[in-house]
Amino acid sequence: MDRQDFVKKMNEQVILLDGAMGTRLYDLGIDFDQCFDALSLEKPELVKQVHREYLGTGIQVIETNTFGANRVRLRQWNLEDKAYEIARAGARIAREAVEEANSRVWVAGSVGPLGKPLAPIGRITEEEARQAFAETIRGLLDGEVDLIILETFIQADEARIALEEVRKQTQTMPVVALMSFTDEGKTVFGNKPEEIVRLLSSNGADVVGANCSVGPHKLRDVMQRMLRVPGVPIACMPNAGLPELVGGRYMYLSSPEYMAKSLREFVSWGVGVIGGCCGTSAKHMEAIAREVRGVIPTPYDSRNNLDIQSLEPEPTQPPAEVRESGFREKLKKGEFVVSVEIDPPKGIDATKLVAGAATCKANGVDAINIADSPLARARMSPMALAMLIRKSVDIDVILHMSCRDRNVLGLQSECMGAQALGIQDILCVTGDPPQMGDYPDATGVFDVNSVGLVALLDKLNRGVDLAGKPTPYKTNFHLGVASNPTALNFEAESQRYQEKLAVGAEFTMTQPLYAKSDLERWMDENGTAIPLLVGILPLRNGRHAEFLHNEVPGMSIPKEIRDRMHKAGDQGAEEGVTIAQEFLLSVRDMVQGVYLMPPFNRFEMAVDVTKVLGDR
Repeated sequence: MDRQDFVKKMNEQVILLDGAMGTRLYDLGIDFDQCFDALSLEKPELVKQVHREYLGTGIQVIETNTFGANRVRLRQWNLEDKAYEIARAGARIAREAVEEANSRVWVAGSVGPLGKPLAPIGRITEEEARQAFAETIRGLLDGEVDLIILETFIQADEARIALEEVRKQTQTMPVVALMSFTDEGKTVFGNKPEEIVRLLSSNGADVVGANCSVGPHKLRDVMQRMLRVPGVPIACMPNAGLPELVGGRYMYLSSPEYMAKSLREFVSWGVGVIGGCCGTSAKHMEAIAREVRGVIPTPYDSRNNLDIQSLEPEPTQPPAEVRESGFREKLKKGEFVVSVEIDPPKGIDATKLVAGAATCKANGVDAINIADSPLARARMSPMALAMLIRKSVDIDVILHMSCRDRNVLGLQSECMGAQALGIQDILCVTGDPPQMGDYPDATGVFDVNSVGLVALLDKLNRGVDLAGKPTPYKTNFHLGVASNPTALNFEAESQRYQEKLAVGAEFTMTQPLYAKSDLERWMDENGTAIPLLVGILPLRNGRHAEFLHNEVPGMSIPKEIRDRMHKAGDQGAEEGVTIAQEFLLSVRDMVQGVYLMPPFNRFEMAVDVTKVLGDR
């Protein structure tokens, strides 16, 4: 089908797409933890059954069962090498359903997002995204679809990349590009509806619109704003409301009649392409088809062009400037600082840890580092422990923020909460994988890594959101990152460190070191662009030294140090403090601080190490 023919058809009648595929397969007994896209290979008749349900409802377009048929999404099922095959099979099943029904319905190839944010916030490079989309699109085209629908995208750049990859493979096929919006009328990344229309239409989309996430009521404002951009056909495919768990099954509660009346209203405004997303069924599409039958939409190129700028709310004034933490001020002044790490408890009693923080404060420690479930072992929330300490002890807290357990939304929410509670100093870490810890079958999130988290928080500090749009507030985070001078792959570690610097890192804390030469090599390679706190972990005994060296990733303890610890025997802890003091004195003039990690929260060992510093 030609692009011009499709657009011409929209000026003659409302184009009606089908309803949901995924939730309908769920209704038919396929659990959400299964790969729906792989059913095109494993259970093609079941997929074809869903297509058949929609073919008699009055629709003009059915979508393929290929929403997640890209190698990034398929990786969780170890099916990444079958992306092309699944995409082509999905297209062929839909085509066969149409031909067997002797129908004139068009087949649209469904292309969804990769399911992971792009760099620098996420870990997917633009080139990786292009390759993934190109593979899926090639499969759909080889499967003989009539048009392409990009749907449920939340990141504008990702949708743009997908569009560009479609246009590299076909200049003549129609493309409908749909973004997902929150109930605030913007994408998750903060893009406004009119911005999306301009961006996607200028990059090759014939129709632009919104789908999924919310029901028709929440998309009213989105549609009105999109329609204010002249010359671009608009589409809408809402959910059947929000899902509710009923008897162990997810149910969407918007009735076919409600959906039909809502979409009929959108058509009266000028929306020319409509359909259903999650929770909609053949009954919904029948009702919608009856409601819009015979309606001639307002031509897309003759809609009123109203002033969209008047719709923008006035930005809220940012709060008054927050006083910087003492830890941050000292680093700015070039003073030598001392930080001591505390591991949150495995239970709910933090009394000893609060007392330990008080001991550190009384002995001149500048800040307490609070780890975020190190080694992937379940512990008290670091935010909770931070507030318990700050409630009793006047000391700065450096909060570790791990990317392992939270998606981008959760990370942003957690950091906003930290700012509201007055915590400024954040150490951005990727986090140890769950396989290392107490629950090896737990799922790690890793939407972003430490580089992406620094980029995210740097944006918030500058008063912009993930999409680079102004926010009504600015945060005041002091962004720290980890560095490992003894990493097995020194070059890769250095490259990652430089990436952290490029996106806004302001200080770094190293993994525990025991040899001055390791620090010298690191600094020769990576420079001194930001303050560096050298990591020191006092050893308890010979067994402790061997364990760290041989079993803990990223740790390297020279043989002469391990030999000294073995010879110390029962005096191992004292010898460990002595070794730590000697190393600290040897590197003091090279660094701006020390990051002490007392084993098993033995704060007295950290305090003993600092005694060698005198009055600093």
